[in-house]
Amino acid sequence: MSETAILINTAVAVLATVLLIVRFKVNPVIALVLGSLYLGLSTGLGITKTIETITGGFGEIMVEVGLLIAFGVLMGSILNETGAIRRLVEHLLRVFGPKALPYTMALAIGTALQSIFLDVLLVISAPLARRMAPKIGKLGTARMAAAMAIALECGIVFMVPGVASLALAGLLGVPLGKMLIFGFLVVVPTIVVSIAIMTFLFKRGFWKSDRDEQHIFEEEDFPQAQPSQSHGPDAYGISSTTAGSAPEGTRPQANPGSVVVAEHTPREAPLLLLFTPLLVSLALIAGGALVDILGAEFAPLQLVGNPVVALLIGLIGTTLVGRYTVGQKSVENAIASGFKESGQILLLTGVGGSLAATVAAAGLGDILGGFFTASAVAPLLVVWGIAAILHIAVGSVTLSAITAAGLLAPIAPALGIDPVLIALAAGAGSLFMVHVTSNTFWLLQSLLGQSVRGALKTVTFGVSVASVVAMLVVLVLSIFI
Repeated sequence: MSETAILINTAVAVLATVLLIVRFKVNPVIALVLGSLYLGLSTGLGITKTIETITGGFGEIMVEVGLLIAFGVLMGSILNETGAIRRLVEHLLRVFGPKALPYTMALAIGTALQSIFLDVLLVISAPLARRMAPKIGKLGTARMAAAMAIALECGIVFMVPGVASLALAGLLGVPLGKMLIFGFLVVVPTIVVSIAIMTFLFKRGFWKSDRDEQHIFEEEDFPQAQPSQSHGPDAYGISSTTAGSAPEGTRPQANPGSVVVAEHTPREAPLLLLFTPLLVSLALIAGGALVDILGAEFAPLQLVGNPVVALLIGLIGTTLVGRYTVGQKSVENAIASGFKESGQILLLTGVGGSLAATVAAAGLGDILGGFFTASAVAPLLVVWGIAAILHIAVGSVTLSAITAAGLLAPIAPALGIDPVLIALAAGAGSLFMVHVTSNTFWLLQSLLGQSVRGALKTVTFGVSVASVVAMLVVLVLSIFI
């Protein structure tokens, strides 16, 4: 088949996938599989080879990141159950004061808290941020909303164990320790610089409180859920309670002759203890990466520094801490919720790998390889642009990032580009123009007391600024690696 025909069919497959998702509201998992089927059949792979490529691509990426995603989501779900996020925000406020809160809270969300499922992290932290906003001043809502949006979206694509960063690393064969180190090098300056830019603009009239804010919630609209009763937050951040649970301060009455099992009394553990297992697992992953980079042979660190083992250690530690603080029943509820959340992430990541494998099998990599010189700049800008366009159309950060990376992955070896740069460029592009097709947009708009006009400024414009800043950081990194 001619190169032109392969390019046309690849474009049709991607556009058809986008159309199915946006126009016909087809689930992204189904749309990606259909797009992969069309691409394989239209480029002459044949029925058997197409099916083998799709299933093989799914399996390969699951081998790389399946357990990592599951362990990370479960760990985050337990952390959520223990109330760790609320306590962390309160601690940051006490230590750094209200003026620095947008930066400190954003850096915490964008780095240490990325094991927590995005929507859960958002609905738990957004009401806390809204409460803190008046302490910052008249631009408090604007600054906190922009900081939250930037941190949430940047963290998920750059920082291990954010689900999009794990998917990108697995798709492109990037060692997870390397993704952790370079993702950290990108996410920290991106968050700080982007918030500083947005603060500068807000102070010069970009934010109009009378039109960009709406105060529709009272303080009591955001009750703190009791950890022992929580089944996880719903779309509005209000946790449901177990069926038949007794009101606070009452005890269930036992029937005559029945045995009453005492409920676990939550313990106030030190904040550092709650996060220690997660921090240890990230440190082990980074240590394992350094051992690989230095070429050292140290078997114990190579074992515990393996990402799967490191996150397993973190999950076990978090489970033990959770049992100590909120009890076995609450930990079981958190794990059940985590399994529900990880399922959709695993499926989307897997079929993203299927599309990438089909693109590679169709021969697109060899074709695109001839379009670029040995310079890494042009391909990185292309992958950024593709991810940005896909995100504008589809509204999914993870989907747009892994699709763009999959299209460009085959040309990386030919051009001598480090795959980690493609992963970071795809992540940066997928941040561009978070708008009304995104669930995150509407959650940030409602939970932080913004009008739609205000959310367009803090979320759409703010995260787009972060997208550009992140790409500039990636281009700087490309000079050295």
